[in-house]
Amino acid sequence: METRRSSCSNSQPGSEAQIRLCPEKFDNVSTEQKLPPVDGGFQAWMFLGACVMLEALIWGMFRRDCRCDRTEANNVTGFAFAFGVFQKYYHAHEAFQDSNMVAVIGTCATGISYLSCPLVIIAMILLPTMGRWFSTIGLTIMCLSLALGSFSQNVTHLVLSQGVGFGIGGCIAYSPSILYMDEWFVNRKGLAFGITWAGSGISGIIFPIGLEKLLTRFGFETTLRVISVIMFVLAAPFLYFHRPRLPVSKSVAYNRLNFRFVYDKTFIFYQFSNIMEAIGFFLPGIYLPSHARSIGASDFVSSLTVTLLNLASVFGSVTMGHLADRYHAITCITISTVGSTLSLFFLWGFASTIPTLLVFSVAYGLFAGSYSATWAGITREVRHVNPTADATMIFGLIAFGRGIGNVVSGPFSEALLKVDPWVDSAIGAYGSGYGLVIMCAGISAFMSGLCIFAHHFKVI
Repeated sequence: METRRSSCSNSQPGSEAQIRLCPEKFDNVSTEQKLPPVDGGFQAWMFLGACVMLEALIWGMFRRDCRCDRTEANNVTGFAFAFGVFQKYYHAHEAFQDSNMVAVIGTCATGISYLSCPLVIIAMILLPTMGRWFSTIGLTIMCLSLALGSFSQNVTHLVLSQGVGFGIGGCIAYSPSILYMDEWFVNRKGLAFGITWAGSGISGIIFPIGLEKLLTRFGFETTLRVISVIMFVLAAPFLYFHRPRLPVSKSVAYNRLNFRFVYDKTFIFYQFSNIMEAIGFFLPGIYLPSHARSIGASDFVSSLTVTLLNLASVFGSVTMGHLADRYHAITCITISTVGSTLSLFFLWGFASTIPTLLVFSVAYGLFAGSYSATWAGITREVRHVNPTADATMIFGLIAFGRGIGNVVSGPFSEALLKVDPWVDSAIGAYGSGYGLVIMCAGISAFMSGLCIFAHHFKVI
């Protein structure tokens, strides 16, 4: 168990214990000040609502409802982090159709959002009085980037606006959710993060439908402008609640920038497992629709495979978040790893009919889609052996690890499609041309359980 530290300098920065011990470091704080309750109450739930809204708007745009066919996917590196509907439109648009950089749009957006997360969190720690405004600044950058993207004349303009600009803005807007969640939710932190992650699953169902209709009727210029306005209108009312629970410290809490935990074997095993999970996690969302079409599914049914996956991930995230508050992180990771590994190797691997693919979509969404909800438990276990480590920095570096896996998996999966030796020679989906992709995703899911073996053999 974590030991309570009695000195001001050793107390968790910004904690109620530190406020009581050193009130002179905080603005307008007395030891009798009544703070909003944790784990519930109007303000806590409104903060969580703001987190869900930003999650839905930022990451929901990147849920790959990829309605581009396999040929298009191969032409753009096979792993488009860009909006699937936008990608399909850009390939059909005269100004962009001959470019091989379309997939770079989304790779930049998600890569920057994940990989820059620790840097933004560090900036918020170094600028404590500015932290309250990060979500507003980020949302403004996001919306302006989309609006400027509507004036794009070539793919480079789209990469800079929808890719780089949106990615930077999204990370800045989202990081307060990570930094302040630790203040608003303590005993129900896992559930809170699970509910937050579910936001992108919900918007991943809604966004593609709306985007496709807008693009078909008005083109990408008007669509980007409309989306930028809708994003601002939906998120702006919640920004007031996207703020810290505790008073802002006058001084910078440099002791929060303690990275010694990254050399600890507990963090290393959990991080390696996290990266391995990320390498294969998104592959089904990319290739399920085209695989479904290859066995006779209509466009609606092929898109339904990803819709069901997103919907199931909503329930999986919330359920896993609840479990993460009650059980050891290893228990939660075991559930996610075993479920996703078996569903990949057996349900998708041997699938030769559409109903089997739909069952796989639900199973994979429930188990693999819930993996991120274990992060709260992972953070707790890392802090258990590194009591001076800051939970927010641990969380930010876990997000960084997921970004590594996402970026690596794109070109890797495309290379697998080109050399698949099992086409028409293996049973089920293994012989469909996606055999190596399925095998890669399955091995990735299995390797995400390395921390389970490390825990079992008392390594961590």
